[in-house]
Amino acid sequence: MSGSAEGYVGRFAPSPTGPLHAGSVAAALASWLDARAHGGRWLLRIEDIDPPREQPGATASILDTLSRLGLHADDEPVRQSTRGDLYDAALRTLRERGLAYPCACTRREIADSQLRAGQTVARHGELVYPGTCRDGLPPGREPRAWRLRVPAGAVVLHDRLLGERTQDVAEEVGDFVLRRADGLWAYQLAVVVDDAAQGITHVVRGADLAGSTARQIVLARALGVPSPHWMHVPVVLGEDGDKLSKQNGATAIDADRPLPVLQAAMRHLGFEPPTVSDREAWLAEATRRWAARHGLRPAAEAR
Repeated sequence: MSGSAEGYVGRFAPSPTGPLHAGSVAAALASWLDARAHGGRWLLRIEDIDPPREQPGATASILDTLSRLGLHADDEPVRQSTRGDLYDAALRTLRERGLAYPCACTRREIADSQLRAGQTVARHGELVYPGTCRDGLPPGREPRAWRLRVPAGAVVLHDRLLGERTQDVAEEVGDFVLRRADGLWAYQLAVVVDDAAQGITHVVRGADLAGSTARQIVLARALGVPSPHWMHVPVVLGEDGDKLSKQNGATAIDADRPLPVLQAAMRHLGFEPPTVSDREAWLAEATRRWAARHGLRPAAEAR
């Protein structure tokens, strides 16, 4: 594979729930390096469709931190909060094709159904939707959410780092939500619509999101849009062994000292970081190391 893969478009898509921490920086650096090693474009998308979880000022903080680290995007950032018309059009398309339907079920009802079926319900775990409203709303019930009618059969994902993975979305997840009961757009719908609209060809992100990928492939097929190439990199863990987050001790990185931050992220990704003291030279050398590890020719050599 050449480093100048024609048409490569990658992206970093943080949610403004707080400042960037070590885990989010590692994911940002990985996606930036992959785009640069391919000679492609790197876009930023702010996934601000869940206002109750967002922090005031977080978007500005994220953009400022990325700039200080030298991770510059090739276009202006896109904000999901401005793209509701696109999501509405996608849902309308799915409804017209008979692939989306209204659902009246509450989370408690779905959990109770899972327990009656003898399945364990983990705290904060994902519930398998039993299809209660698939053939119509129960008598006297009003719609709360919209769900995708998931086809039977396994989805095969070819991950550039994790290898081949298989998931039967119908069995393991069920018909998943496209628009939530509170009226907000579900992450799965928004990310698939935006990846298609922005022409994203390659997604490099944390392995904590690998479990969503099969659903996104199913939804892309339902909408008739292409699915990107995938790479899921290791997540940074907190002291409790879970993914690093505000809840388990994640702190904002010190963007005033970009090189130590970049070096720590590079080590987490499995590389010995460059030792040069100039930020731009560091990023150029890091790109060469990423390209060599993944069998790419550096973009400058590929031109």
